[in-house]
Amino acid sequence: MSERAPGLRIGILGAANIAPQALIDPARDNADVVVAAIAARDVSRAEAFAAKHGVARVHRSYEALIADPDIDAVYNPLPNGLHGRWTRHAIAAGKHVLCEKPFAANADEAREVAELAARSGLVVMEAFHHRYHPLMLRAEEIVASGELGTLRRVDAAFCFPLPKFSDIRYDFALAGGATMDAGCYAIHMLRTLGGSTPKVVAAQAKLRAAEVDRAMTATVHFADGHTGSMSCSMWSASLLRVSATVAGDRGQLRVINPVLPHLFHRLTVRSGEGVRTERFPRRTSYAYQLDAFVAAVLHGEPVKTTPQDAIENMAVIDDIYRVAGLSPRRPT
Repeated sequence: MSERAPGLRIGILGAANIAPQALIDPARDNADVVVAAIAARDVSRAEAFAAKHGVARVHRSYEALIADPDIDAVYNPLPNGLHGRWTRHAIAAGKHVLCEKPFAANADEAREVAELAARSGLVVMEAFHHRYHPLMLRAEEIVASGELGTLRRVDAAFCFPLPKFSDIRYDFALAGGATMDAGCYAIHMLRTLGGSTPKVVAAQAKLRAAEVDRAMTATVHFADGHTGSMSCSMWSASLLRVSATVAGDRGQLRVINPVLPHLFHRLTVRSGEGVRTERFPRRTSYAYQLDAFVAAVLHGEPVKTTPQDAIENMAVIDDIYRVAGLSPRRPT
């Protein structure tokens, strides 16, 4: 048997559109990573993906990929409703997991996965890539420094156009909806910059179909007294809006495009000392995320987007749906 090359060998579940930018491309620049295998429900799709992106091995099923002894970790970019099921399978097989957001269909399923992950000792990480980019790290640092004073309000928005209504992200059976796909980012930004997990006090949805939100707005209150709001959409009058604003009694922080800062970004601080703008590297947030995942697996470094963190984010998503008069999503 040939000796295995050192590093982390990752297998992909599904020939997802996100996989090239989230894993394939950053892996090319990471000497510790090999994208070693892929599996898809349609083997021909997996073969085409493998040929295009230089993936050496194609498995005929998700189960076969997870069982592959040469795979150390699994990247799970499957539809939302399948995240929990296949992450559990991967953990049971002793594989580390990088799971696309949202981590599960709802908070209860996230708790089930978190319990398995805790018992396993494996690295199980939710793919909120923006949390690992220097832009968001700096925004957190500014808020924590006290430069803005006592927090008064935090607002976050992620709106983008997805007019293809046959897309799986509009499918309730696959745990779809704007709050799951875009809102999870805005909620994560509220929690990160607001300093805790807030209570949902109001929410209003615009529907694409029964139970499926194409847009959502929510008002939240934090335990320390500050308030906030979340806006998200996949189809609304707000065609493109990606931002986060933190207002304190001594200043304001505004971030434009915290989700994909490598495309464009702006971080502006207004305080008693004036106005300044800070700039950050154009290296992708996905590359920083992969660095963090590899460091956790190979060197035991901590990650920011843990299963416990995912439970809190999913709990807010569930509460927004309930307050808006809709049902939390269910596993597929």
